[in-house]
Amino acid sequence: MLEELDIRNLGPIREATIAPAAGMTAITGETGAGKSMLLSAIRLVSGGAAESSRVSSGADEAWAQAIFALSDDAVASEHSGDTNDAGSGDADSGFTGAAAAVAKAHDAGVDPEDGELFLSRTVRASGRSRAVLGGKSVPRSVLGAIAGELVTIHGQTDQLKIAASSRQREFLDRVAGDEAELASYRKAWDALAAMDERLERLRSQESSARQQADYLRESIDRINRTDPQPGEDEELKARRERIENAADIAQGVGSALGALDASQVDVDAADGASAVELINHAVTSLRAIRVGGTFAEQADRLESINADLGDVVFALSQELGDEGSVEDLDQINGRIHELGDLTRRWGPTLADVLAWRDKAAFDLEDLDASPEKVAELESERQTLYDAALAAADVLSAARVAAAADLGARVTEELGSLAMLGASLEVRVTPRDKADDPLGPYGRDDIAFLFTPFEGSPQLPMGKSASGGELSRLMLALELVAADTRGGADQTFIFDEVDAGVGGKAAVELGKRLARLARSAQVIVVTHLAQVASWADAQFVVTKEPPDADDDDLGVVTTIAEVNGETRVHEIARMLSGSESEASLDHARELLSDSRLMLPLAGAGAAGD
Repeated sequence: MLEELDIRNLGPIREATIAPAAGMTAITGETGAGKSMLLSAIRLVSGGAAESSRVSSGADEAWAQAIFALSDDAVASEHSGDTNDAGSGDADSGFTGAAAAVAKAHDAGVDPEDGELFLSRTVRASGRSRAVLGGKSVPRSVLGAIAGELVTIHGQTDQLKIAASSRQREFLDRVAGDEAELASYRKAWDALAAMDERLERLRSQESSARQQADYLRESIDRINRTDPQPGEDEELKARRERIENAADIAQGVGSALGALDASQVDVDAADGASAVELINHAVTSLRAIRVGGTFAEQADRLESINADLGDVVFALSQELGDEGSVEDLDQINGRIHELGDLTRRWGPTLADVLAWRDKAAFDLEDLDASPEKVAELESERQTLYDAALAAADVLSAARVAAAADLGARVTEELGSLAMLGASLEVRVTPRDKADDPLGPYGRDDIAFLFTPFEGSPQLPMGKSASGGELSRLMLALELVAADTRGGADQTFIFDEVDAGVGGKAAVELGKRLARLARSAQVIVVTHLAQVASWADAQFVVTKEPPDADDDDLGVVTTIAEVNGETRVHEIARMLSGSESEASLDHARELLSDSRLMLPLAGAGAAGD
């Protein structure tokens, strides 16, 4: 509830502090005294537009602060449960009312302090404003979101919000108590929406997928036609190098063989004895020595060396005449070029090319299967759609039942609020969209249709009533909601609710405001004593002439709570415009009668 409202330099109000009652608070005062500035202050801390013209004359800035006291349950909700329950009225936090306000404040980096939230707004005369939540600067939209969960203003301009179909749906769901049905539907809807998004993504990718599949298929065919083997390019480059250096290889190998073993080459071309011959000659010479020991050992070593030389000679002899021809070189260069083209595209090595081809084959299978995958997902989508449609039907049934009851009970309340012949019909109709009637909140179109007087055409709410009539209609709606769903963790502010009302109807109006105040905080701006007398607290807005010492200040508005005889005098003024003994007696009687009837007002019966 709104625990305190502080105002500084806002219009004619230089300084004021209001501590509304937990139940019903009446704001009274003469016409033009500045009662509207209180609503301006509330709208300001609720993120409304900042108008520099509202800054008091001679002041640099205007400032307003609202302190909201929160229930223990609302504060505790910050740490409890799943905050994404789709069945709640607040799709972001999963909570409603004060609990949602706490969740949104937490998202903004601010937690309640001692069970209180502080919302303030500063408007400079230069036109700039600053929004503050719990001492932390925030966008004014954050104040609006939080205040929207804590305060509902039923004023001439604010009431038009109820004309929105989404607001009417939210109100009907609140009265219907269909949280479970809505949560079940939203779960089914979210699954359906996720599938639609997935299908849309696949369909939008079909064209690019076909192009990608064609590219992969052509690339794999290109690699397979070339048929590269691991390391083949390096082997070919080595062969090419031998062919290009064939003359040098032949000359070098021939010369080496001639030196090692002349029998392997043209003997005429050999110069002198070869190494093998010389070693054999040395072995023979050492074996001819008849003395054993070291000579025999050295002969054995030379024979071992000669065996190694034989291996070298054999290996070199195999290299003679194996360099290839010019035709071979052309073929090798052509193959190296083919392989090089592959490595440039999918390399840098042939091993990388082969790995890319294998992976591309798997990717191609997935892409080629995409039409079948789409068909499979479309079948799944139909199953999800059927489930969502069934959940929507259950939700619709709950809404239709609640709509009939709400319309009948509000019509009954209107008769007690000086609106005889007025009626409200809450119409729930299937959405007129044959291809896909489902939406995030079901398949229903909700319309509040109001008839302000008998014989009047039925028109959409918000377009068929004056400000006062609409305020009383909203009071009737809130009363039925409170009677149906219990206490509302919220502050209701009514302005112009008493327009065009008097006599017994004014008493009934005050009684119903007091009845609503048994389950919620109610603040009413009124000029009727019959309404104000029901309040638990009353504040009077008074216009005072400028101080003689400072004429620049102009008219100053003060706000003060009245109690006891002071309140009696204010009620008397409201009754007759004077404070005669007769009017004072009438005022006392009115206050006494209201207090005696308060328990009845708290009974919560729609027909009391």
